[in-house]
Amino acid sequence: MNIPERLEKLREQMAAEGIDVYVVPTADYHQSEYVGEHFKERMYITGFTGSAGTAVITKTEARLWTDGRYFIQAAKQLEGSTVELMKMGEPGVPTLNAWLEENLPEGGVLGFDGRTVSMGEGQAYAEIADGKNGKVVYEFDLIDRIWEDRPALSEEPVFELGVEYAGETAESKLSRIREEMKKCGATAHVLTTLDDICWTLNIRGNDIEFFPLVLSYAVITMDKMDLYINEAKLSDEIKGHLADTGVVLHPYNDIYEDIKKTAADEVLLIDPGKLNYALYNNIPEGVKKVEERNPEILFKAIKNEVEIENIRKAQIKDSVAHVKFMKWLKENVGKMKITEISASDKLDEFRKEQGNFIRPSFDPISSFGEHGAIVHYSSTPETDVELKEGGMLMTDTGAGFWEGSTDVTRTYVFGEIPQIMKDHFTLVAISNLRLADAKFLYGTTGMTLDLLARKPFWDRNLNFNHGTGHGVGYLLNIHEGPTGFRWTFRAGEIQPFEAGMIITDEPGIYIEGSHGIRLENELLTCNGEKNEYGQFMYFEPITYIPMDLDGINPDIMTEEDKKLLNDYHKKVYEKVSPYLNDEEKEWLAHYTREI
Repeated sequence: MNIPERLEKLREQMAAEGIDVYVVPTADYHQSEYVGEHFKERMYITGFTGSAGTAVITKTEARLWTDGRYFIQAAKQLEGSTVELMKMGEPGVPTLNAWLEENLPEGGVLGFDGRTVSMGEGQAYAEIADGKNGKVVYEFDLIDRIWEDRPALSEEPVFELGVEYAGETAESKLSRIREEMKKCGATAHVLTTLDDICWTLNIRGNDIEFFPLVLSYAVITMDKMDLYINEAKLSDEIKGHLADTGVVLHPYNDIYEDIKKTAADEVLLIDPGKLNYALYNNIPEGVKKVEERNPEILFKAIKNEVEIENIRKAQIKDSVAHVKFMKWLKENVGKMKITEISASDKLDEFRKEQGNFIRPSFDPISSFGEHGAIVHYSSTPETDVELKEGGMLMTDTGAGFWEGSTDVTRTYVFGEIPQIMKDHFTLVAISNLRLADAKFLYGTTGMTLDLLARKPFWDRNLNFNHGTGHGVGYLLNIHEGPTGFRWTFRAGEIQPFEAGMIITDEPGIYIEGSHGIRLENELLTCNGEKNEYGQFMYFEPITYIPMDLDGINPDIMTEEDKKLLNDYHKKVYEKVSPYLNDEEKEWLAHYTREI
């Protein structure tokens, strides 16, 4: 079936259930940013493959809301689908909820699968329906009824992270969580977020492509942890370790019935942004609820000393792989056929050589020429182009090593490029370096510091349509809250910086039909001097890869900018050269030379 045919089938199901408007988000039942194949309903019904977006289908039209990372990609993928693109944040484009308020008919029925919508979102939809004297219906998965050959739920095995990688036992983590529960008067804590559960128990899996997570739910009480999971994924050894930690196993889907049996005197700690709407509605009405952010979110964002030491090793490995890759590209583009996909594969070959490589940490972005303007471009056999002189390759990729996850972007220049591209490349480098050089007082958020990255762009009436940086999980989600760099408010990303947080620094520029440039390092948040003004903090870049000097125009850099670049390149050579042979060292010396 093509997309219009699928939409017609869906409308038949909507009519059968008396639903006027049906919402299809990207999420699985755990509010995951990226989802396994089984959960890609929004992709199935619209044809749009990006990682973020929500589809809304009515009796006569279909619309897709997505953000600036995906405007170009979505516009192309929605051609001929009858689905209209709604560019979030653009002038004149209503928010999804505002559009629903306007377009849900009086007395209308708003439908969605309550497992794929957060409690907060579901409550907002219910409010909209109430305002129209209508109602919400959340019990039906209508896409499932029309999706022939839907992929099955993953049955991949679970593996454990030893304390030599995690730096803290599951018992210790549970003890800290229970302390937070006591502080807010909770007797039980309901968890549906996969990264929070995996972090707590030091387990990982393969249920979502690229992200080593395990489909599961959990309820933590003062004396045990009920874990809802497909038991077939667990080895006898892991089951034993879980039992020793006070974990009681239950079938994956049983939580929906079990939560209905919650005793009236329990007080549940729940995160309204993370718990799904269906599960929330199954909690008995009289049970008291404390709505707070999951304590695991901040715990896992602040890396412990063992994790930091491991992450440093992972970053060195990835930096060595990137330097070898950059040299290989510079020496071979124009001499042998290298494409977006074969280049990306080659980078992973270099990563594997470093040892302890598990898998890429997210879907790789390898975009040459005008493809670089598509912020989250994903090359396919149909779009895979050859790298040629006179253009640039942007590669935004990551590695999952046992020592941690990496997220790195570099843009490489081949041959002579137009002056405007050099100026844009230099502008991105200036932005990256100035943000990394920030010194700030404890209590500062990413919304404050984002201006350092934006100012070089805004001074020239330019901008980039995405956040400047995000937290990074340790073999978990590559985008990890609760801190981020962005100039607009985003709930869930306004936590002040704490020492031990890892955050990306990734400004870019995107010129449709021409080129795209992004440079991304990971930064470790550190405590600096403490004095009468308070605790000062700073960032330490822990990614050590040259910023391609073939793209730098020193004439538009201040002396301070040049010093920042030279100091960074000196550090790159110092950190990476011990792992290279003499020829590679000589090559790296050239690409980290002072300007």
